[in-house]
Amino acid sequence: MINEISAPSILIVGTGAVASLFAARLAASGTDVTMLGSWQPGLSALREHGVRLVEADGSEHPHPVRVTADPQVCAGTQHALVLVKSWGTGRAAEQLSQCLSGGGLALTLQNGLGNLETLVGKLGADRVALGVTTYGANLIEPGRVRSAGEGTITLSRIAGIESLAGLLQRAGFQVEFTADPSGLIWGKLAVNAAINPLTALLEVPNGALLELPTTRDLMGAVARETAAVAKAQGIHLPYTDPVLVIEQVARRTAANRSSMLQDVTRGTPTEIDAINGAIVRAADRNNLPAPVNRTLWQLVKAKEHSRAERQTD
Repeated sequence: MINEISAPSILIVGTGAVASLFAARLAASGTDVTMLGSWQPGLSALREHGVRLVEADGSEHPHPVRVTADPQVCAGTQHALVLVKSWGTGRAAEQLSQCLSGGGLALTLQNGLGNLETLVGKLGADRVALGVTTYGANLIEPGRVRSAGEGTITLSRIAGIESLAGLLQRAGFQVEFTADPSGLIWGKLAVNAAINPLTALLEVPNGALLELPTTRDLMGAVARETAAVAKAQGIHLPYTDPVLVIEQVARRTAANRSSMLQDVTRGTPTEIDAINGAIVRAADRNNLPAPVNRTLWQLVKAKEHSRAERQTD
């Protein structure tokens, strides 16, 4: 009698753009993917059509995934990716506490600060891994996502991470390891803080920020502020010139609509509190000024409030 070898499996917490990108690529590689979420339009579309990935060349491929809003359905999960917005991390942690096995591992690849601490507070340090990804995606409609180009995934080393990294590599993701993830987290934070709020406020793609001296100056001011706050905490960014790197990212992703722009367009909450807001709070703790980050934080919060009021009128 021949024993069947079951496919490797993974739980993805989230149903948005990046979650859908990862789900599609993992499913295409033969991994059994379950998506856990609470966004009803996304859940419905994924159940009906699977996750649909539009590649950079325009080709489109659907991939079947399991979909649920009930964490009990995922009981015994060994590997999980946390790809919800930062404001949903508390709920994700609670859901994972109900379904992640005792020896399981949850990897956060989220934007912003504070996600790791929230997950560790609920799951324990030995069941949470920290990572940074530069892969991007644009959600065309619920369950249908377009790749925004290639990138890398950089992971901190923790017991059990190798098998999860293997699943990602098998799906075609470029995976690296680092002994100092804090530098990478703040490096990505500086990029997000400089680009995302400005694209959300002006409602333009990334590359448009390079076209005006005023927006380039603002990007540079955010970069320098963020680098100063990181330095005050003894954190070394993975580059020496933050202004140059941020402009390079904006140029390389010129056609991309940032996740914050996608959020304000849909009228959903942004991650501004975990990005520019987190930089301001860290600056305050270290008695440093961060006026540009503070202003962008307040302006995006005002835009969120204004859109919410218009939707309820």
